[in-house]
Amino acid sequence: MSWIDSAIAMLPEHFLLAGIVILIAVEIAAPVRKQGTLPLSLLAVIFAATAAAWLSSNGFAFAAFAGHYSVDPSALLAKAIVLALAVPVLLIARDDYEQGAFPVLLLSSLYGVCLLLSADSFLTLFLGLELMSLPVYALVLLAFRRPQSAEAALKYLVLGGTATATLLMGVSLLYGSSGSLALSAFASALSSPDTMANVAVVLVLVAFFLKAAIVPFHAWAPDAYEGASVPVTAYMATIIKAGVLLAAVRLFGTTPVTRPMADLLAILPLISIVWGNLAAMRQQSFRRMIAYSSIAHAGYLFYALLGEGAGRFQAVAFYVLAYGLMNVLAFASLPPDPNDAARDRLDNLRGLFHREPFAALMIGIAMLSLAGIPPFPGFIAKFLIFKNVIAAGFTLYAVLGLVGSYLGIYFYLRVVQYLFMSAEEPTAVQGAPGRLALGASFICLLVAIAISVFPGWVIDQL
Repeated sequence: MSWIDSAIAMLPEHFLLAGIVILIAVEIAAPVRKQGTLPLSLLAVIFAATAAAWLSSNGFAFAAFAGHYSVDPSALLAKAIVLALAVPVLLIARDDYEQGAFPVLLLSSLYGVCLLLSADSFLTLFLGLELMSLPVYALVLLAFRRPQSAEAALKYLVLGGTATATLLMGVSLLYGSSGSLALSAFASALSSPDTMANVAVVLVLVAFFLKAAIVPFHAWAPDAYEGASVPVTAYMATIIKAGVLLAAVRLFGTTPVTRPMADLLAILPLISIVWGNLAAMRQQSFRRMIAYSSIAHAGYLFYALLGEGAGRFQAVAFYVLAYGLMNVLAFASLPPDPNDAARDRLDNLRGLFHREPFAALMIGIAMLSLAGIPPFPGFIAKFLIFKNVIAAGFTLYAVLGLVGSYLGIYFYLRVVQYLFMSAEEPTAVQGAPGRLALGASFICLLVAIAISVFPGWVIDQL
């Protein structure tokens, strides 16, 4: 029956919603006791990820709300990847569970991501984007560890609102030119000679550029990443980035991108690659450095949309998986400290190998992978992106993007130098990552090893 199929199609969302309701009930019934919130949140996310992976492996496809919401194996696999990345993020967020609102907000944001990845219309796309983003504005502020958190949350809120307004303006123009709110109308407008349709496409693209922090719409990212706590920064750098880019792939579908839209889609991401890597070289804050790194990586991910339609999802999904794992691995391995500003200093990593060898090795692996050094998964992810761009005929853009990516090697290797080749900082944090953070590190490491050793098998599954 259709209602049964609808319930099955939305199983990941149902598990997340059940987790939200139970967590709210626990907060009302026992507001002082927070020990059970972490297991409840983990169970909800693990069940949701397992349901998405199981449905995808069985080839399940169904339009629960025709024209607005549907699932297929690709959409379900995208949900499984994003939800699986949320598991280690939850593990490193133990300290933030002192705030009862934290797990509810995080699961609510994940619910929005899942809606976003099944959107067939701009109505559902808008709903998913807002459900994904609004809880994160609060998370940046709720999980604060320094006075700048309020300012960071405000900047994120204002520019997030600007992205929403830009998206709605683009959608209204698209509706005016096509008479439809279906995502397929955007794909048709990509090659349309109509001026209104072209302006609509540009505005929708700008909204996605704002959400993904593409230059010159990146100003919110460094402050928001630095002002938030470590797990919230990890969430923004992995889950939010993954949700936006996978939604962009769904928006573009398999429609080939031709000039002049291809130039717009390439030039700003190319500037992001170059500027993000150059700006990261000057940072003394680990989280600000990762913020500028994420700006550069957003450029690589948007490059994938230049590639042939059939390979877009595969390239972006693999990149999101590899990039997300390495970011969470780095954050999970940071030495803990009650002083958030001290913990965030890059100087704090000097000589880390001499006092915490495992943490140093994990951060080193993450940095080498993010730099795209073989045989780490980051190299394979970048190779897939540039291979598809060249195959689509945009060889010049691929070469320029590849040259820009070399700029990033410097600041990643600077972190490696701090870890292994520098004398220990006298004022450095002496604590070791907690057990849950170590568990998150092992999860990320094992999956990273698997996709590095068997990349062909992983790619075939995407």
